[in-house]
Amino acid sequence: MPNNNRHISNLTRDTYALVLAGGRGSRLHELTQWRAKPAVFFGGKFRIIDFPLSNCINSGIRRIGIATQYKSHSLIRHINRAWSHFKKEMGESVEILPASQRYGDEWYRGTANAVFQNIDIIRHELPRFVMILSGDHVYRMDYGPLIAKHVAQGADMTVCCIEVPIEEAAGAFGVMTVDENNKVLRFDEKPEHPSEIPGKPGYCLASMGNYVFNTEFLFEQLQVDDEKANSSGDFGHDIIPSIIKSHEVYAFPFRDPNSEKQPYWRDVGTLDSFWEANMELVELDPQLNMYDEDWPIWTYQEQTAPAKFVFDDENRRGMAINSTVAGGVIVSGSTIKRSLLFNKVRVSSFCLIEESVVLPGANIGRNCRIHKAIIDRNVNVPENLVIGKDHEQDKANGFRVTDKGVVLITRDMIAGYLAKQAVEQAQSEPIE
Repeated sequence: MPNNNRHISNLTRDTYALVLAGGRGSRLHELTQWRAKPAVFFGGKFRIIDFPLSNCINSGIRRIGIATQYKSHSLIRHINRAWSHFKKEMGESVEILPASQRYGDEWYRGTANAVFQNIDIIRHELPRFVMILSGDHVYRMDYGPLIAKHVAQGADMTVCCIEVPIEEAAGAFGVMTVDENNKVLRFDEKPEHPSEIPGKPGYCLASMGNYVFNTEFLFEQLQVDDEKANSSGDFGHDIIPSIIKSHEVYAFPFRDPNSEKQPYWRDVGTLDSFWEANMELVELDPQLNMYDEDWPIWTYQEQTAPAKFVFDDENRRGMAINSTVAGGVIVSGSTIKRSLLFNKVRVSSFCLIEESVVLPGANIGRNCRIHKAIIDRNVNVPENLVIGKDHEQDKANGFRVTDKGVVLITRDMIAGYLAKQAVEQAQSEPIE
């Protein structure tokens, strides 16, 4: 076992990871109006990008580039605060690679083009392998066995996959058709009828958007793709279909090494899935264990005072039940149930907050009733507001309500709501 561990550590040391973090995340609507999807807050104190970055560090991969593009200011600020302490002279670095038109006059066109435009930076690192990672998924994974399997199979490219039920993958995921050795025979982008895994009926292999390449092979394919006039510059649409028949492309099923079961992996790409994934974390025994000291999730954390709960009267008691509460939070005479309160949230007296995600710096006024909501950063919820109990009223107030009944509240929405209230009040006042 020690020799195998050393073999894997040598492979991860010789790997450069490029995290693609320019995603717009349009299905998150106003939650990504001013931030890229990888910069979205998650889990009470983290941002989504902290998960793939922590996976890299915990796996022994310490040369990392982060390709940014869409509304990247908050993402870059977070990376600088949380991930800038690595020392280049020690052979480790986390570098931001913004879209900068290094090759031609265009911004990143697709996932492959984002890598192509940073070829010179990757080449300077002289890695044996390049790992391409999506920056907008929540999961914990040791990348060492993936790279080791890539080498053992003599692969040119390895695609990391999750096993997904056929009905769930149809029209939603890129699906790999493989043989009994997981050699990729075909790739279909969001097919209506996905092909099954050999020996496992009812399931298919869906791409996670994570790839391992032999470095020189990657560079060759990116150069070929860039010379194609009709290419969209994307791994799924262009690179993978073009090399399956002529090169060694394998799928790597993402499984728990101990139980062989499907590990935790979430694409929090919609408001409903974002809310659901956060709610999973307040369960008694959540599948994503963020308290595991052997696999910590690293992030930037402000130095704040401990969370505080005040008042203990019969109808004015500060308490949180089945919830997570970050530092700097003050709950004043209100009840929090099955919710996540990020840092520096303030909850005034006589409130009830249930099944909600309250992002940093939000302030909840007195006598509010909030159910199944996402409260964006620094939102000031006015007194006596009821959210999530009457969806028609929520919509009339200018709030976004999802198909599954999750209510999103942003600062602009509250500003519109208050303006509307002021107009209605002025119209109701008698004219003297």
